[in-house]
Amino acid sequence: MDEPSRPWNRTVRAARRAGIALIGSTVVLAGLAMLVLPGPGLIVIPAGLAILGLEFAWARHWMKRAREHAESLTRTCRAGALPEIDRPGR
Repeated sequence: MDEPSRPWNRTVRAARRAGIALIGSTVVLAGLAMLVLPGPGLIVIPAGLAILGLEFAWARHWMKRAREHAESLTRTCRAGALPEIDRPGR
C-alpha cells in the first residue's frame, strides 16, 4: 500500500507546511522589525528564511541570493575596497 496516499499523511504534511510557514514568517517579520528596533535583524531574517526554506523553494532561492551577496561583499571588504554606491543625480 502506498503510504503518501493515506488521507492522514496529507493532513500531517499540510499541517507541517502551515506550521513552518507560520513560524518562519513570524521570525522574518520579527527580523524586519529589528531593523528599526534594537535587535539583530540582519541575523534573524536569514534564520527565518532558512526555516521557510524547509518547505518553500522561493525561500531557498532568496537565501541563496542573500548568501552570494554576503560572500561577494565579504570578498570586496577583505580586498580593501568598498563597493561604490550608485547615487542618482551625480
